[in-house]
Amino acid sequence: MRELVLDTETTGIDPKQGHRIIEIGAIELINHVPTGESYHVYINPEREVEQGAFEVHGLSTEFLADYPNFAGVVDGFLEFVSDATLVIHNAKFDMGFINAELKRLGHPEMPMERSIDTLTMARRKYPGAQASLDALCRRFEIDNGHRDLHGALVDADLLASVYLELIGGRQPGFELAGQEKAGAAAPEIREAVIRPPRPHAPSPDELAAHATLMEKVKDPIWNRAGEAAE
Repeated sequence: MRELVLDTETTGIDPKQGHRIIEIGAIELINHVPTGESYHVYINPEREVEQGAFEVHGLSTEFLADYPNFAGVVDGFLEFVSDATLVIHNAKFDMGFINAELKRLGHPEMPMERSIDTLTMARRKYPGAQASLDALCRRFEIDNGHRDLHGALVDADLLASVYLELIGGRQPGFELAGQEKAGAAAPEIREAVIRPPRPHAPSPDELAAHATLMEKVKDPIWNRAGEAAE
């Protein structure tokens, strides 16, 4: 099962107002285990980055000017995504921006059904508690000290750890992956001990007790079977 834990950064909060994606980061999971494969691009939005957005992610219009626009990265993005399930924190936001970019270039939109929203998962699992990425990192004791500003790949990496905790904990999958990488020792094979068969013949006392019991059985069915055979 292939999943991509994905995050985007944007010029603003609403693609309907012409805001654009400026960064995409994704971490690949296979059967809930990180593979080490990732995807990351900066994108020239061909418009100004709003001050409020800049204060969140620190990506300026000037910094992005030398990067390709979305048309220049879309083929590589779609190839990496392929048919994987997308794991996103507040999926409605990121999917809305991704689909706005795809629609602008004439590509089919991605249905919401192919996404897993970790924000919804967290709110259902911990009703009334804070469900931001930082709050979930604190809850699961995931180190996010390097997250001074939002960044798509950094956030995707943190979200991958959060997601694995939300679905039941990272330990089983990571232990198996670690054993495979470390080359776990082969299991010990022991030779079977063959014991001689024990006697099960009845003792004379048991035979006598059985005969006494049989004398008390009137018209036993096994005698009828023998008569019918004759």
